[in-house]
Amino acid sequence: MPKTQLNVRVDEATAEAARQRALQRGMSVNRYIEELVKQDAGEVGHTFVEAAADFMKQYESVFAEEFAPEREGTR
Repeated sequence: MPKTQLNVRVDEATAEAARQRALQRGMSVNRYIEELVKQDAGEVGHTFVEAAADFMKQYESVFAEEFAPEREGTR
């Protein structure tokens, strides 16, 4: 997907926080901000929820067996 330049103005403390967080994550400030916007827009969360739902569906029987309420007389 083509990239578009977006200019924003923030105070120096916010800019420094963005630089430090990006550095800690090993990414550019641009990438860090892009990830934050995607998270805020729900793309990352939606993908996670879909993956979690697929995982639960795939292992539903295992979870049902492991965490099913105990029946009387089975212990």
